[in-house]
Amino acid sequence: MLSRRRITATRAALAAYPGAVHRIFTTAVADVYPHYVAKAERKGRTQAEVDEVIAWLTGFDGPTLRRHLEERTTFADFFAAADLNPGTALITGSVCGVKVQEVEDPLMRRIRYLDKLVDELARGRPMAKVLRG
Repeated sequence: MLSRRRITATRAALAAYPGAVHRIFTTAVADVYPHYVAKAERKGRTQAEVDEVIAWLTGFDGPTLRRHLEERTTFADFFAAADLNPGTALITGSVCGVKVQEVEDPLMRRIRYLDKLVDELARGRPMAKVLRG
């Protein structure tokens, strides 16, 4: 159950994204993270590589990522606290038939960026290309 403080923080994070209504915005990153790792591991990649992708995108180091997972931070709070990599402008392509560069909602676009990077990792792309190096 979410504490009053957590609910207030989530509402404040969502306020930064006007019109935010999608259920994924209030979903804990910790609920989706194991699926990212499982997808990568099925294709021979590692949890460390998934963490590296997340670190590149968000600027979070390992301990900060672990803290967000342990605290069950929502996607809205997670990306509100993130220092997005300037290289995200280079992320293009489709996730579930939706072109990430055309997603209008800024929070949803950031979530799609993460999905796209994990997809590329799972497809076997070299890490340098996944990280737009």
